Amino acid sequence: QLQLAESGGGLVQPGGSLRLSCEVSEFNLDEYAIAWFRLVQEKEREGVACISSDGGLRIIPDSVKGRFTISGDKAKNTVYLQMNDLKPEDTGVYYCAAAESYVCYASWQLYDYWGQGTQVTVSA
Repeated sequence: QLQLAESGGGLVQPGGSLRLSCEVSEFNLDEYAIAWFRLVQEKEREGVACISSDGGLRIIPDSVKGRFTISGDKAKNTVYLQMNDLKPEDTGVYYCAAAESYVCYASWQLYDYWGQGTQVTVSA
C-alpha cells in the first residue's frame, strides 16, 4: 500500500515562503497522480496542485496561481509544494494524496492514499 508523509509546515509571516515535502513510498507517475490538498477552516478540502504523467490538469485554483508550484524528485521519492507570497487565508492543514491514475483529479474523493497532513499558519 502506498504511503505518504508530509513535512515542512510551520508558522510564517504574510509574504513569506514555505516548502512542503511529501515523501512517497513509491514515486511512479506512470501509476500515480500526486496532489496537494488543503483544509481551510469550515471549507471543503481544496486541491492546490497536482503532478501526473500526462502533464495535464493541474487543479490549481486562481487563489494560488503564480504563488504555489509543485515539483517532484524521483531520486528522493519526494514531491514538493513551494509556496511563496503566503497570505493569512492560506492557513490550514496541507495534505498530499495519491490516486491510481495517470491524470490528476480535481475531487479529493478520487484519491486513494493520504498523508497525515502538516499545519501551515500564516500570521503576523
